[in-house]
Amino acid sequence: MQIRTLLAGSAMLAILTGCATGTSQQGGASESPQAAQPVVYSGTLPCRSCDGIDLEVQLMGGEQAPASERTFDLRAEYLNHPENPPAEEYEGQWEVIDGTAKDPKATVYELTPNGEGQIYYFLKLDPDTLELIDPQLRRFENGETLRLQRQP
Repeated sequence: MQIRTLLAGSAMLAILTGCATGTSQQGGASESPQAAQPVVYSGTLPCRSCDGIDLEVQLMGGEQAPASERTFDLRAEYLNHPENPPAEEYEGQWEVIDGTAKDPKATVYELTPNGEGQIYYFLKLDPDTLELIDPQLRRFENGETLRLQRQP
């Protein structure tokens, strides 16, 4: 099984079954992403077969920046996984999606990796918090375990 599939499967299975718990790390700034300085969000997602998946996302470029300037780096590391997989790293472009079916005023970030890799969707809860959501832009039942906090 490929590592990226394992990441997606582990997170989704844990979310859907409600069996796993996760913790998030605390962050602190309240500004929107700026082109000059990357904005970093991180947290630990639930994992069914390990202690969690440390996820760090760096967003370059702001919401108002041209699409060519909106890039990201994503790193996922499994904690105490029995197969001890290497950390996964992706980079690519991110877009801003305005609204979801339940909240037309919501802001969603769509992260599309270059080459292979799954597309990630994060709901911007506030300037300091992103929450992983599904491709249909719906929140998961235990979404509080899927949050990333902005780092100083």
